[in-house]
Amino acid sequence: MKKILSLLLAFSMALALVACNGSKTDAPANGTASETGPADTGSAEVSAPADELEKEPVELTVFAAASLTETLTKLADLYAETAPHVTLTFNFDSSGTLQTQIQEGAACDLFLSAGQKQMDALEEDGVLLPDSRLDLLGNQVTLCVPEGNPAGIEGFDDMAERLKAGELLLGVGNSDVPVGQYTQKIFAYYGLDETVIADCLSYGSNVKEVTTQITEGSVDCGIIYGTDAYSAGLEVLDTATEEMCGQVIYPAAIINNTAHPGEAMAFFEYLIGQDGIDVFTEVGFVHAYEPMLLAE
Repeated sequence: MKKILSLLLAFSMALALVACNGSKTDAPANGTASETGPADTGSAEVSAPADELEKEPVELTVFAAASLTETLTKLADLYAETAPHVTLTFNFDSSGTLQTQIQEGAACDLFLSAGQKQMDALEEDGVLLPDSRLDLLGNQVTLCVPEGNPAGIEGFDDMAERLKAGELLLGVGNSDVPVGQYTQKIFAYYGLDETVIADCLSYGSNVKEVTTQITEGSVDCGIIYGTDAYSAGLEVLDTATEEMCGQVIYPAAIINNTAHPGEAMAFFEYLIGQDGIDVFTEVGFVHAYEPMLLAE
């Protein structure tokens, strides 16, 4: 709890600096109205109480890993009840693609990645709002099969042996996306040379494409996240251990040139509050932080 409270305090300090340096003041996340108004005409008007002023509409652009599609879409509907003046616009894709778009100047307020590598690159480039990065979620890498498991695959060990023998077609993510990078670690664990087994691999540009391949039965099996398996109703044959592919952590951060730092922070707080916890854990995510319940 202390860690999260310290983080949010750092958020507040960072956002205060952004507000001081900006040319426009956005409505703060705590519900108070902006003090920015029309130029003074000399009249001695008395301002209405802050809680009676209507908040100006704000659009937040959230870049998020494709594996977060269902959960963030659901949370957006719930968040509309908490902050009706905020419209959430999502860009779902592979974390590598999103990283590149942000580095090239795409408008983005908040980034949720499925891997540390992509967030590390943005942090090194100075793209993140200082002290806003948080390891938000954990996931699992799983081996899934089409309905009925036509190829009769038994698990990762069996998959590895049959790949060596060239006896099956495996759906995997490209090497530039996190799920593909976790898969490469699994190959290394089993001593598989990706170039040797290339004819046994069917690639997807993100985890959703691999999930679709499994669902449609165009591959014998595929390696995807446990949460995507849950959302697609797929059978999970086996789950990779930390020894096989390391921890699967989803970091999140606010982008430093956001035009709406207050609203971005408020949505971030919502994600780590009880509503966020409930939606994420429902599909199999685990929170990688000490939960902060906003009701406390």
